[in-house]
Amino acid sequence: MRLLERMRKEWFMIGIVLAIAGAKLEPSIGVNGGPLKPEITVSYIAVATIFFNSGLSLKTEELTSALVHIRLHLFIQIFTLAFFPATIWLFLQILSVTPVNEWLLKGLQTVGCMPPPVSSAVILTKAVGGNEAAAIFNSAFGSFLGIIITPLLLLLFLGSSSSVPFTSIFSQLSVTVVVPLIIGQIVRRYIKDWLERTKPPFGAVSSSVLLMIIYTTFCGTFSNPSIDLDKLSLVVILFIIFSIQLSFMLLTFIFSTRNNSGFTPADTVAIIFCSTHKSLTLGIPMLKIVFAGHEHLSLISVPLLIYHPVQILLGSVLVPTIKSWMVSRQKGVKLTRPTV
Repeated sequence: MRLLERMRKEWFMIGIVLAIAGAKLEPSIGVNGGPLKPEITVSYIAVATIFFNSGLSLKTEELTSALVHIRLHLFIQIFTLAFFPATIWLFLQILSVTPVNEWLLKGLQTVGCMPPPVSSAVILTKAVGGNEAAAIFNSAFGSFLGIIITPLLLLLFLGSSSSVPFTSIFSQLSVTVVVPLIIGQIVRRYIKDWLERTKPPFGAVSSSVLLMIIYTTFCGTFSNPSIDLDKLSLVVILFIIFSIQLSFMLLTFIFSTRNNSGFTPADTVAIIFCSTHKSLTLGIPMLKIVFAGHEHLSLISVPLLIYHPVQILLGSVLVPTIKSWMVSRQKGVKLTRPTV
């Protein structure tokens, strides 16, 4: 019974493993021109579905209520979309002389370019008791920014294949990302009461569609016999991802708890999670667009697929420690306030 409950909670992680295994067994089903027709069903319909779903689920009123905390938002967005990718780029200059698979290293750079996730950072911030409104705002606002900034960062740090010109990338982003997102927000205005009553499983819908994208991406890999991935490179990448997350969580903690930072302990909790988490739901479709037709697309995607469960695992493990710190700091602040 406990095993079934565990599997129900971890169904998406299990789904990723099964999707990759299925692609390995029969890659011809999900390749371009195959029965699934991923060049249409994935590149357009699946990606548009994910972003329409995001637009439908984002609570605009909650975003506006957190808008006034400008300093907090600037810290998170600059760290996530500027400091993070630039630091990874510098780090990769050192790793480039090692025997680690170059496409996995490029995949690490794509992780750095991704926006924050809409779900995990908010869930963990809420679990600790941090500034949930700020986490919601920055996750959603970061996702909107990511639509424009992430492709630019990917092109800046990695470039794009000559067969996928700059204008083509952004025209496809407009059709499959921006337009569905806006339509989702418009539709939400008219059915908001119904959505609040029924609480549709937005996360499960996006995750299910995402599994299809992951499956077809790896079908493309396994149908290409020239691609070889060594286990040592995977182990090294896993270790690097753990190290990056722990280092950046510590860094954001140090910066946001300085005496002149102006952030409350609850703000710090939101900063730690929102600044260091990266979106798989937005990331995989964007990689699919920017690197469409690239023979190493799935290898580039691997670090992001690893980063996602690692950030949830690390965050969940650290929740009690961070919560204990926040409560003690809040008590300390109350005790040091002058009585009137």
